[in-house]
Parts: sequence; structure tokens; C-alpha cells
Amino acid sequence: MARRPGPTRRVQVLEIAGSKTLRHEDRLATEEPLEMRVDAPGMPVERFGITMRTPGRDFELTAGLLFAEGVYAARDDVRSIAYCTDADLSEDEEFNVVTLHLNTTPATGWRARDVSSACGVCGKESVSDVAVAARPIRSDVRADPALIASLPDRLRAEQQVFATTGGLHAAGLFDTGGKALVVREDVGRHNAVDKAIGHCVLEQIDVAAAILCVSGRVAYEIVQKAAVAGIPLIAAVGAPSSLAVDVAKEVGIGVIGFVRDGRMVVYSHPERIAHADVSTR
Repeated sequence: MARRPGPTRRVQVLEIAGSKTLRHEDRLATEEPLEMRVDAPGMPVERFGITMRTPGRDFELTAGLLFAEGVYAARDDVRSIAYCTDADLSEDEEFNVVTLHLNTTPATGWRARDVSSACGVCGKESVSDVAVAARPIRSDVRADPALIASLPDRLRAEQQVFATTGGLHAAGLFDTGGKALVVREDVGRHNAVDKAIGHCVLEQIDVAAAILCVSGRVAYEIVQKAAVAGIPLIAAVGAPSSLAVDVAKEVGIGVIGFVRDGRMVVYSHPERIAHADVSTR
């Protein structure tokens, strides 16, 4: 019987504090490879790529990443998602290979590849190809600054694995009232976003007025994933990159960084924040 890998692993450690030492058991966040395959009508099963991830919510990760990469466009395109049970796979590999079965032929322009946990530039041939394949976000959603300031704490409160390991990133989608629609964890910050978005795609949860909160910084790939999903706001504990802000401005996403200690910095589309006034310095 194959062993399904869990999100944490027990290890023996030696803890040193000054002149004192203590041997004890600790938990680490699990990191293992996940191979993603695509099965569509009229074509052989093809490998999309391999990413390193924390096991758990693998179907959501696959659905979210392939949705962001444009392999499919809507929930109705997905027939099923399953772990691969090929005879040539060992038992240890069985839960590290996932196949997305489609009802439609996938979009052209993708090919088998090895992917990072970011993957937003997967398969792109030039800088000009790093354009978001998404319609501009027309949402008129506005979020209260106090609500945004509370999101990192709300996110942390939902991080069950982080509480035992201290080693995972998190991404959560919240409504404008602060209710968590979904929170996911992973060793890769982009994987956490893919899992959260994948959950919403598979469960057909509307994110047109949602706020994506992430536990770290905001790179281009996170904005790209949010844009494809139609998410109008991103709040982050860390800073965004220049390309992330450029793309956010272009597609209509409000990016808020350094959300901590009652402070935040709005980098794009400040009209999405219900602030009272704006002063300059």
C-alpha cells in the first residue's frame, strides 16, 4: 500500500542554547516533487512539469497552476483530477504524480517543462511573452484600510502547519468583510497561491471581489496568477517587485505591501482602498 506523504515530517534534532543542549523531536515542513500531467481528447497524456511542494491539496495545486498557465479556462473544462497509478511507478511515486483530465483540447503554446514553485514565466521564450493573458479587471471593489491591516493576523490564525513547523508560506482569499474564503500553506509561496486559486476554481467560488493576502513578498508571478483569476486586490506582509507593480497597474489590481503594525503601502490602484484623504511628503 502506497504511503501518502504528509505536510510535516518528524526528525530528531539537537538544540543548543548557550551552554545547554537538548536532544528532542521536532517537525519539519515536508518538501517533495509533484509531477503534473495533462490528459485531453485527441492527444496522448503529456507531462506539464515538475514542481517542489508541500504534499496536501495536490489537486488544487495542479488545478490552480494549470489554470494560471492557460492550459484550461474554466471549471467545466476539467473532467477529473487523479493521482497516477501507472504500473511503472513505484509506490513512493504514486502520490507524487497527478493527472488533470480535460474535456477540451488545452490551449496552444504550452509544452512539457520543469517548473519552479513560481512558474509564472513557464515556457516563455522572451520578455515580450511575459504578458498577462487576462482581461483587465473592471471590478469597482473598495476595501477598508482597517480590514486590510487585519488580514495578516487572520491569515496566520488559519495556518495550522506553520504553527508546528514555522516553515511554510501562506496565501488566503478573503471577502471585503474579512471572512476567509480559503487559506492554503506550502513551502513555496506561489504554490500556496495556486492551491488557494485552484480551490476556488474547482469549487466555483467567485473571487471578483476578493482580496488575496500572502505571507511574504509579491513577485510578478503572484500578480499574474491573481490577474488570470480576476482577483482585484493583493495584500502582502512584504514588498512587491517592480514588475509586479507594473503588471498590476496595467491589469487593474491594487497591490498593498508592508501590511503590518497598522501600516501599509499602496503601490497601485489606490482607488481600491477606501481611504479618507491622501497627503504627500
